[in-house]
Amino acid sequence: MTGTTGTLENQPTTLTALDRCDRCGAQAYVRAALPSGVLLFCNHHARQVEDSLRPKTVEWIDESDRLVTAK
Repeated sequence: MTGTTGTLENQPTTLTALDRCDRCGAQAYVRAALPSGVLLFCNHHARQVEDSLRPKTVEWIDESDRLVTAK
């Protein structure tokens, strides 16, 4: 797994289609900011690591609600 380096100050406020999951390369919907850096995850991989990783994060931004389509 590779981490996106940088500080929270220079991170965009929302994830875009250019943000890719550090595990599989799919579009990222979750940003996990750790003291050592930032990791990006697709919804699938975010759910896999959330229980173990989220308590260690400084910030957990979840934009997976964008996956829901309006009817």
